[in-house]
Amino acid sequence: MKPVMIITGAGRGIGAATAIMAAQKGYAVAVNYRSDKASADKVVAEIEADGGRAIAIQADVIDEAAIVAMFETVDRELGSVDVLVNNAGIVDQISRVDEMSFERIDRMMKINVVGPFICAREAVKRMSTKHGGKGGAIVNIGSAASHLGGPGEYVDYAASKGAIDTMTEGLAKEVAGEGIRVNTIRPGVIRTTIHASGGNPDKPDVAGSVIPMGRIGEPEEIANGILWLAEAGFTTGALVDIDGGV
Repeated sequence: MKPVMIITGAGRGIGAATAIMAAQKGYAVAVNYRSDKASADKVVAEIEADGGRAIAIQADVIDEAAIVAMFETVDRELGSVDVLVNNAGIVDQISRVDEMSFERIDRMMKINVVGPFICAREAVKRMSTKHGGKGGAIVNIGSAASHLGGPGEYVDYAASKGAIDTMTEGLAKEVAGEGIRVNTIRPGVIRTTIHASGGNPDKPDVAGSVIPMGRIGEPEEIANGILWLAEAGFTTGALVDIDGGV
């Protein structure tokens, strides 16, 4: 039986690149999406055309019941999860903190922090040897913003990713003796649509001129790191920067 990987927010960008690469490496992949069914179905179709196994599952990571249902669907259709990739996340419009609404900050934290926590909870219930599981790996997608702070742009986003760093270190220690490894990739600016969705479509082009390596990253470069952490048997609690040197 193929090992099973769940990737949240896998319809495009880093999530899609990871899903396709994981399938090529022999994983059965659950391609989670919130609303863009067509993009998720396209990823699944590409995986199946290459002989892989994948299913698309709709679930909004701010909805606890939907997350639980997603894991139960994976249990039934693919088998118990071996690797969780907490990838779903958002940025918002460029803003100073003194201009941010409560609703914006609340939404940011629910999607970028609460969602990954609940997904990790469900994964631990299935992976942990304490619960009869066989172990596994959780790979969180953080951000270079967590140590840069996002001043004048999105301190709320940076803070949410700082929370992911802390969750990674704490959870890694909590479940290390139960066969579960927990690590985080912290990407820099990557060629995806996330900045455009936050109203800042020019950020990748601008960032490329100030990144020490002189360019922005590609989704596949992050996917490579995720797949390495999924299988790096003696690595846990790591915060791995893939950011061009910022």
